[in-house]
Amino acid sequence: MTNDSAQPVRLRRGKLESERLAQLLSALPQRDHSVVIGPRVGEDAAVIEVGDRYIVSATDPITFAADRIGWYAVHVNANDVAVLGARPRWFLAVLLLPDGASSELVESIMTDIRHACSVLDVTVCGGHTEITSRVDAPVVVGHMLGEVAPAQLVRKTNLQAGDDLLLTNGVAIEGTAILAREHRASLAAALPAAVVDHAAALLRDPGISVVHAALTAVAAGPVHAMHDPTEGGVLNGLAELAAAASTGLEVEVARIPVLPETRQICGLLGLDPLRLMASGALLLGVPPSATGDVMAALRAEAIPVTRIGSVRRPEHGTILVSENGRTPFGPVAIDELARFSEREE
Repeated sequence: MTNDSAQPVRLRRGKLESERLAQLLSALPQRDHSVVIGPRVGEDAAVIEVGDRYIVSATDPITFAADRIGWYAVHVNANDVAVLGARPRWFLAVLLLPDGASSELVESIMTDIRHACSVLDVTVCGGHTEITSRVDAPVVVGHMLGEVAPAQLVRKTNLQAGDDLLLTNGVAIEGTAILAREHRASLAAALPAAVVDHAAALLRDPGISVVHAALTAVAAGPVHAMHDPTEGGVLNGLAELAAAASTGLEVEVARIPVLPETRQICGLLGLDPLRLMASGALLLGVPPSATGDVMAALRAEAIPVTRIGSVRRPEHGTILVSENGRTPFGPVAIDELARFSEREE
């Protein structure tokens, strides 16, 4: 007997829960055989065969950040293209602005988009702008296109048991920068001003782009898989990588690099840096025979890189190893930034 009066479940902020998303995606028709990689949990870009090349296409909105959202939109979408081994080439953007938005705001967002595209040698080729009462803060939805030769495509499904897990830079670069930029006054009341200033500057140094790191890695040796952790932090990125490849993982918590500014701000606010917005870090699955070459190539480009664990068979599960023992982990239900926002309301 069905209960027709059952109330719909209210969804939390952030990404749609993985199991529900998988159900919805499984119902989508797949009619075009030129689609090499289509929609699935753990994949952030589509791949379409066009002649002798693959076109890689990614789209993502910027909703957490209020400052420099044009810059974020370009780099976040470029990252999703680059982790498949493709070079970002073309960018489109939809700008949704609230009633009463100033012309200076539009110019600022477009300037950021132009500058970010210039850094990556990407061409802005289209988009849409609209002032609407449906939003109360600016929203930028980016769409990045890139291309790659079929033999050079890096697929997450190629991740194999025995691969080394590498991580560049450190965790929560993006989340730390957002917190420092948007809560500067309250943080500066409890932390040295230099710490807050340096945290805010993480947006540019080391920055949130992993394009150069991804393309450097694939040029140095065989890379089985890459992923850029974003919402839900490095733990969610690891869970997404394992889900996409149907593998297990064993990750050593002590090896995961956390920048000092991130540790101080997260400690003050009671946040977990491993579950905080993580653009700026790159996860790589590399066969052990190539680990030395890939790490050397990244370090030659002044990109810090650390081996944080290994890929295991699926029955092993996804495990965090720390001084407290072995702890299974899975997808992160809510990013720490969203949880902090809910707490502040």
